[in-house]
Amino acid sequence: MMPRAVKCLALVLSLATGLAGCALPGPLGEPVEKTFRSTPGGDEQKYVVMLPDGFDAGRQYDILIVLHGHGSDRWQYVRAQRGECKGARDVAARYGLIYVSADYRGKTSWMGPAAEADVVRLIGLLRKEYRVRHLLLAGASMGGTSSLIFAALHPGLVDGVVSQNGTANMMEYDKFQGAISASYGGDKTQKPEEYRKRSPERTPERFTMPIALCVGGKDTTVPPDSVRRLYARLRELGRKDLLLIDRPDGGHSSSYEDTVAALEFAIHAVRARGAHESEKHTDGKPDEPGEADGPEDDGAQPAP
Repeated sequence: MMPRAVKCLALVLSLATGLAGCALPGPLGEPVEKTFRSTPGGDEQKYVVMLPDGFDAGRQYDILIVLHGHGSDRWQYVRAQRGECKGARDVAARYGLIYVSADYRGKTSWMGPAAEADVVRLIGLLRKEYRVRHLLLAGASMGGTSSLIFAALHPGLVDGVVSQNGTANMMEYDKFQGAISASYGGDKTQKPEEYRKRSPERTPERFTMPIALCVGGKDTTVPPDSVRRLYARLRELGRKDLLLIDRPDGGHSSSYEDTVAALEFAIHAVRARGAHESEKHTDGKPDEPGEADGPEDDGAQPAP
């Protein structure tokens, strides 16, 4: 008999393939650039919002915040056709998500203290402007790294995370050190605690939300080892809503299909948790552990 997890992967990858070849049921609205004043400092920060088809301000919505890669800005996830960006837009459209692309201090952020404060403020503003049900955070490369860092620092603000081709250990990472040093206020010898704080591999217990990870075995720009170790540690901790898509021959990118599979896994897991919490509060029964629906194949490894 085919294992349940394998069946789930077949379903998710089938949906991903279908997205690639057919019209989406409801496109996102036109991108709208917005601004806010950072705290502290008060300087102007920008982000882009794309609302789901048929948006109704009276309804609750899930929000997907996407974080761009090194050298890019908020427009990457709005305009780029690469798999991670197009996949994120298509999934947001399919599932009726409010889609938000953050600048988070622009081209060389790496989720330093100022970027972290900006994302905290942005989430607060979004919760005031919209009726938010769940909030998911996703990104690739620097954005994948930053998604992990922010979720570990602020687990109470994030309901689900998708990290693609990022690192989970800034103490270990040795690329783009000039940009990272500027963002973190110094290098590893000057600000060691800042780098340790932003190495989520060191604090796996803080990942209480569903998480999907994508890595490439031949990625030399952001090597996959720390994310693989984080995944292994999360499994040891008994995390269930957990997915690793590990492509041994993959480089520093994730395909459209893997992007869709990772995002759909996280969305289904987050919504399943939300539905379970609602049932628990309405029927008064205690919470019982369960495994959320999600993918598995030769490169996708959900927690057992």
